[in-house]
Amino acid sequence: MQPENLDFTVSVLGEPKVNSPLLMSKQTGDYLANYVPDDECILHDIDAKADTQSKSFDKTKLLEKAGPREKNYFESGKVKAAIVTCGGLCPGLNNVIRAIVMCLWYRYGVREICGIRFGYRGLVPQFELPVMPLRPEDVDSIHRNGGTMLGSSRGWGDSVGEIVDSLERLGINMLFAIGGDGTQKGALNISKEIKKRNLKIAIVGVPKTIDNDLSFVQKSFGLETAVSKAVEAVAAAHVEASDAINGLGIVKVMGRQSGFIAAQTALACNDVNYVLVPEVPFELDGENGLLKHLENRIQYRKHAVILVAEGAGQQLMEDLGSVDASGNKKLGNIGLFLKEKISAYFKEKQIEINLKYIDPSYIIRSVPANPSDSIYCAKLGANAVHAAMAGKTELLVGLMHNCFVHIPIGMAVASKNAIDPDGELWRSVVEATGQAPLMKN
Repeated sequence: MQPENLDFTVSVLGEPKVNSPLLMSKQTGDYLANYVPDDECILHDIDAKADTQSKSFDKTKLLEKAGPREKNYFESGKVKAAIVTCGGLCPGLNNVIRAIVMCLWYRYGVREICGIRFGYRGLVPQFELPVMPLRPEDVDSIHRNGGTMLGSSRGWGDSVGEIVDSLERLGINMLFAIGGDGTQKGALNISKEIKKRNLKIAIVGVPKTIDNDLSFVQKSFGLETAVSKAVEAVAAAHVEASDAINGLGIVKVMGRQSGFIAAQTALACNDVNYVLVPEVPFELDGENGLLKHLENRIQYRKHAVILVAEGAGQQLMEDLGSVDASGNKKLGNIGLFLKEKISAYFKEKQIEINLKYIDPSYIIRSVPANPSDSIYCAKLGANAVHAAMAGKTELLVGLMHNCFVHIPIGMAVASKNAIDPDGELWRSVVEATGQAPLMKN
């Protein structure tokens, strides 16, 4: 996105006039945590060159810091909050639900909290899904479990009119939407309909995408847990490959349009020889194609491990021409495709290989969050509550440069976050694996 198109202005429901019930301070040195004023911001782009003009501090180009405000828009006793989890599963969903409920109940004294069942369809009348009352005792230990206690599903975010009707009927005045790109696009449209009806309902998103592909979000929760589980799969593939004659291991991980899981897994374990991601094209055939590089590797090192993101190499396969319930293009199975092509290549060359294929996708996404993600989820949930109580709406709570910030949903979904092939992360991957920088003829 071009700098001139950036606008990080956060929408508000109205002027906050209600004193916060939190025991906090506006000054330093009094041993009380401080409120966060609206004028505390950070730069989204911290790159700089010496002896050049300083960057603009125009408020629209700055990210507003998240955190509790001194003045709230909502009165605690008049709040009815709802939480919805949408899309595919991801480590940490229950952690975020728990954090939101605990912060609303104990910090703000909110007593009416409900969970929406099975994604946005829980707000569509035809499914007749009752809401789930949420109290501290209901969520106390859910963080120890994978998945989401509310259930999840894809789609139905475009049933905007019915969803807003349901929010009105239920008396909801803040909705926490936990999900990725499709979920947040749905939340954005819901917020726009709310504005048309002049309703006072805050829509606050929490970025859940295991692919880490929401813009202006440093990382999505669940990514670190996913990487830690993917490392286990790669370790298994490496053992299988190195303990066999001309052993080859292929591991496929999630990453439709962004290869962050694959890239970070490769760096974390150092057992991977080839990383294939959607952002970097590759060819199979020819002197600089993957198959020739594999042949050279087998002759020299006698084993190899390939780590591939699910969205890599789609141009090599037949276009399925269909989409899933979230509107995502259905992908060909690059893992099985590579397994077949590699097997055929070495058979034709009359070179014996022992190939093992591992797809840990659903194991990765269904496990409980690890400690690092658990901490992150707790902070995301609490900051989402602070934003909603202050009357802020149509925003995501995310991390940028290790600071929690408010990101307008429209900015977060305007483009996809992806690995920069010219950047430090991909350079580190190429250095760690020793693979050719570009496998194209």
